[in-house]
Amino acid sequence: MTESTHSSKDAPGAAGRDAGERETAEAGRRLQDLVHASTTVIERLDLEVVLRRIVEAGMRLVGARYGALGVISPEGGLERFIHVGVDRALAERIGHLPEGRGLLGAVITDRQPIRLDHLAGDPRFAGFPAHHPPMESFLGVPVRVRDAIYGNLYLADSENGTFSDGDQTLVVALAATAGIAIENARLYDQAKRRELWSATIADVMAAMLDVQGANVLDVIAERVAALIDADLVAVTVPHGEGELKITTVHGRGAEALRGMMYPLGDTLAGRALAERKAVSIRAQPAGAVLDSQPSLGPTVAIPLIAGDEAFGVLSISRRADGPGFTATDLDMAFAFAAQASVAMEVVRAREQRRRADTAADRARIARDLHDHVIQKLFGAGLALQAATGTADAATASTIDEQIDTIDAAIRDIRTIIFALSDSERTGSKRVRDRLLDVVAEVTGSWSTPPRISFAGPLDSLVSAPLADDLVGVLRELLTNVWKHAHASSTEIVVVAEDDEVSLVVSDNGLGITDPQRRSGLSNLSARASARGGEFTIVSAPASGTRVSWSAPIDHSPGPIDRDSEALP
Repeated sequence: MTESTHSSKDAPGAAGRDAGERETAEAGRRLQDLVHASTTVIERLDLEVVLRRIVEAGMRLVGARYGALGVISPEGGLERFIHVGVDRALAERIGHLPEGRGLLGAVITDRQPIRLDHLAGDPRFAGFPAHHPPMESFLGVPVRVRDAIYGNLYLADSENGTFSDGDQTLVVALAATAGIAIENARLYDQAKRRELWSATIADVMAAMLDVQGANVLDVIAERVAALIDADLVAVTVPHGEGELKITTVHGRGAEALRGMMYPLGDTLAGRALAERKAVSIRAQPAGAVLDSQPSLGPTVAIPLIAGDEAFGVLSISRRADGPGFTATDLDMAFAFAAQASVAMEVVRAREQRRRADTAADRARIARDLHDHVIQKLFGAGLALQAATGTADAATASTIDEQIDTIDAAIRDIRTIIFALSDSERTGSKRVRDRLLDVVAEVTGSWSTPPRISFAGPLDSLVSAPLADDLVGVLRELLTNVWKHAHASSTEIVVVAEDDEVSLVVSDNGLGITDPQRRSGLSNLSARASARGGEFTIVSAPASGTRVSWSAPIDHSPGPIDRDSEALP
């Protein structure tokens, strides 16, 4: 009886002790889980890995089926959304990731934990998009880095049905540890970014010092594309009034973009040139600037400036889902631009010195040709001319032919002397320079370059408008020779007399057999008529083509039909 009574009094106490022990054991287990979760989060320094581990640790800690971490952008909302529990195929079917509106946005604005037993019962819940899995319970906790909120940890669908106060306490503690881990990872990420940018700067600077001036921008784009995680790297240069031209492209869609031009306007490159500093955007949809432009993710534009001159803009773009450019990236990009500008100044000074040395050499060669070669040829011509008086008719005729050949050689040498003396001048507006530039531009790839000779004071007699017509006529005639004549020999003669300038282009090609080709030269006839001049064509299959264009020097030009100026 007594024993029985004693047992009945001790039973409730034993049960209480068992319950207390279970609670203590559960608390110890959860504390160990928190320590393990915190250790898992802190032991890595790679920011991407750390962010994902925070989500996975939170899910294990409170038994959640789904988890995500939203990184808050400087403008508000979510700039990134790392999710766990929804596989890739289902995520692609759902489509666009959350942007921080509705209940997710409430965690951002409230800056306090939000715990719900039923998502759909909260008025802030905006519903799920198509294909999204159903979710019931919800726990959202801000993740702070120092005094700022870096992002929010979202957990959904507790294995126990709902999240408890203890669950919320554990996740808040995990979020505090996560903030420290994120700060360490960000510092490590900044150090890696600085190291990468420094390596890029050193590599580009070393490469730039080994190239010619015209290739500097190409080297910059090529080396940056190889070293920086980028989907597309482009160099854009000012072209004309209010336009930009893409000169160098590396990466996705490069072929479609190379050589394209677009208005300066309010573009990212235009902002970089105007503000003279690196600027960035989060994304750029396909066709935003050019029809052939692919969709781009985070993009930074870096102005390349040497002294007061803007050489161009270096644009670096990542894929649409790629990481954005941080403040560290922009600081290093600015340092890169400064270093690149110094290197470009060095390259430009080296090029100027090279041109000066080349000009001096060419001037010396031109003097030697003038003082020695021409004088010897001139003397030989005079001697031959004197010999004709004592020779028979046949011999005299042969000597006259040789004298003509010597005269032609002297004219050719004088043309060469002019080219040697003036080809290295910058900003030259002389007519001969412009015509020689056209010849070099159009015939650079010809197996046999054309012969060109000048006669008369061309530069002093021909006005700028008339020079424009001469340049346009020569370009079109040489283009026609290249396209249609298949000639092995081409000769250009430009003569300026007191009242007229003439341009003659002769070739030994196939001749003009197609009437449409003659009509295609109507714009050249229109140019001559507008100036009161003449335009003639003599062509035969056996003898090639000779085209003559002439105009009075003092004639005031009339209106020209500009619609007929396109190349045939």
